[in-house]
Order: sequence, then C-alpha cells, then structure tokens
Amino acid sequence: MADISLKDIRKNYGKTEVIHGINCDIKDGEFIVILGPSGCGKSTVLRMIAGLEIITTGEIAINGKTVNDLEPADRDIAMVFQNYALYPHMNVFKNMAYGLKIRKMPKAEIKKRVQNAARILELTEFLDRKPKELSGGQRQRVAMGRCIVREPKVFLFDEPLSNLDAKLRVQMRLELRNLHEELGITSVFVTHDQVEAMTLGDRLIVINDGYVEQIGSPLEVYERPATRFVAGFIGSPAANFFNARLSANGDRVELSSTDTIPLSNAGLPDYGGKEVVLGIRPEHFEIAEEGPGSMQIKVDHVETLGADTLVHGHVGEDNTFLTVRLSDIHHFKKGTVIPLVAPSEKLHLFDKESGKRIGD
Repeated sequence: MADISLKDIRKNYGKTEVIHGINCDIKDGEFIVILGPSGCGKSTVLRMIAGLEIITTGEIAINGKTVNDLEPADRDIAMVFQNYALYPHMNVFKNMAYGLKIRKMPKAEIKKRVQNAARILELTEFLDRKPKELSGGQRQRVAMGRCIVREPKVFLFDEPLSNLDAKLRVQMRLELRNLHEELGITSVFVTHDQVEAMTLGDRLIVINDGYVEQIGSPLEVYERPATRFVAGFIGSPAANFFNARLSANGDRVELSSTDTIPLSNAGLPDYGGKEVVLGIRPEHFEIAEEGPGSMQIKVDHVETLGADTLVHGHVGEDNTFLTVRLSDIHHFKKGTVIPLVAPSEKLHLFDKESGKRIGD
C-alpha cells in the first residue's frame, strides 16, 4: 500500500492549460473519488498519476518517491478502465494470469494469486469461461481481478461502472466497497456519477474546468459546499439558487419585498446589504403557515415518486424556478400556492462574483 502526493500538478496541451494546479495528499489505504462533469479534466488527472499523461509542471509522489519520470510499469499501480479490454480468445483464468505470466512469475504463484482473486470476486466457477460467456458485471470483475493479482500499491479506476446498467452499477458499487475494505489498497476512482462518489469515497475531489472546487468527505461536500458549482453538482434534484440580498444588518436574506428568510444566531453583519446567491436543496423545504420567513411557490407540475413527491414551480417577483422534495405523497393542482420555509442552518450563501461560500 502507499500514499500519494499531488503537488501543484498542471497539464498543458500546447499553450492551453487544462489542469490548473492540483494539490492533494491521499492517505495510505484511502479511497478517493475524483468527481466532476464530462470534460472537466478528472481522467487527465488519473492518467497523470498512472504515467499515461506527461505532467507539464508539478510533482507526483507515491510512497514518498517522485514518479514524474517513471514509466507506468515502474509505478506499481494497476488500472481498471471503462472498457474491460479482456482477451476474447482467453478464458478468465488466462486473462487474469496474463500479466503475471509475461513477468515470468512461477506457475504455482500465478495459480495461487488467481485463485485468491477469484475467491474475493466470486469468480471461481467462471475461471474456464471466455469473456463472451460472461455478463457485463462479471467481465468487469475479471478486469478488477487482473489488477488484484498484481498486488499493486495503488488501484486506479477510470469510470469502470459506466457501461453497466443501473441494477448492476448498484451491485458493483457494493462489491467495490467490500473489495477495498478487504484489501485496504489505496484507490483513486474517477466518475461523473455523484451517487457513486457519495457511496464509495472516503473523500471527494470535486473538479470543474481543471480547477479543484472542493476536497472533503461526502457529507462535508453535501452539507457545506465550498462553491456554488459544488452545491449545484452534488445532490439530486439539484439545489435551487436565488439572486438575493442580505438585509442591512445581515440578519435575513431578502428574495423580494415579501419573501425573506431569517438567518440564525448573529447573522452576517459584515455582508449587510450585499447581493448574494442563496442555495437551498429541494429536500430542505417544509410546508409552513403563511407569514414572515416563508416563501410562496406557485405549482407548475407535481411528480409522485412513491416515497416522496417532487413539486416544481416558480417563486418570487422574478419567477425563479424552484424544485421542492417533500416526504410522503402530496397531490397539488397546477396553480396552487404553497408557503414554504427552510431551516436557516440549511441555507447556503455564495458570493455573487466569485461563487465562493460565505458565512462559515
């Protein structure tokens, strides 16, 4: 096992910088998820750790050893790709053993490692089958088994579950987490799927346009997003955002002349009178009595999901679109006006210019 240190790593393609100085220390045995939208640079970061992309500037160290100039084969890492890349003419045993065979490892050791990996991944009964005889989930387990037998210091996963259907992804998430708990190998996992990130990662690195927006545990990122981007990217349905202004003494958020939300404790006197962006997650609204501190949503559409209900509508003088997630089943007709409140501790305030969190 190993720790990984990323020190101001940058990547340029010609004069265009696509990765803008990433710093992060990954602990020995930690499961890190790099999360972000398509094209944000997350796979590029992973490939730089693997040695498949040349670093323009900065330093990557594995177990305290700088690996910038080391070939991928010399970094003691194993990588699982989105495509399984199995040899179709070889059975499962030979696919998993191939990397060890070309390293001229003794046959007895190869057999021992393959059988052990097959036991961990529940592939023992499939060792004689060829890839075409396996399901998508089984093929992905073979690809992981090929990495496990190498006993590397670091696992790298590049969106390995993207080709699986929804049910298989759930199953494979559980298997990946169990695998990590059993082996304890330092792992870096890339995905654009926030559910995978929230359920797998010890910590998340949220990237947008090559910049790190936030590094933290899944709950930290959800409960205290560092930027407006993080607040909007994490959570389903996405957070609601409103252009707002803090009152003169900073004790309440003013959405309009009639819609205001009080802030707890001393408020934010240093930001009094300042224009801000208010973020509220759909699940943090509650139906309230009309009066101070409530906002009025005019219902456009209702989605009944069984366990809860999504209400879509508009609020405020500028008709800002709003989504509310309510527990239990509610049947609201189009045009119904509903008063809503949100606990002040669940409000997220962001600077209108920089998009960075303010207040805590």
